[in-house]
Amino acid sequence: MKFSVKQEALYTLLTLEEEKLDSTLSPELKSELIKLQSQGSKNLILNLANTKYADSSGLSAILTGNRIYTENGGAFLLSEVTPFVDKLLKISQLNNVLPVLASDEAAHDLILANSPEEDHP
Repeated sequence: MKFSVKQEALYTLLTLEEEKLDSTLSPELKSELIKLQSQGSKNLILNLANTKYADSSGLSAILTGNRIYTENGGAFLLSEVTPFVDKLLKISQLNNVLPVLASDEAAHDLILANSPEEDHP
C-alpha cells in the first residue's frame, strides 16, 4: 500500500496514494491506522484525494479507524474525498457518522477548534 504520513502537533495526516481501497488494501490500512494510534496519534486526517474507488472492505477499514480514534477521545476525519467515494458514503449513510471535509486545512481547523487550549502548539 502506498501512502504518506505527516505528523503535526495536534494530528497525523495520512494520505492514501492508491486509486482503489478494496479487499487487497483494507487490511494494510487498518494495520497502519492501529499502528499510528498506538504510537500516540490522538487525531487523524485521512486524505482520500487519490482514491477513486472503494468497496465495503474499504469502508470497513475506514470505520475501524473512526472507532479506534473516537473511542480514545480523538478525532478521525476524512478529507478531499473523491466523488465516487463520497457517493458511496452517502448511499451507505456513513456520511452521517464520518466527518468529511473539503480540504486538509478545513480538517486542521476543525481539530484546532475542538482541542483544549493547552494542547495548541
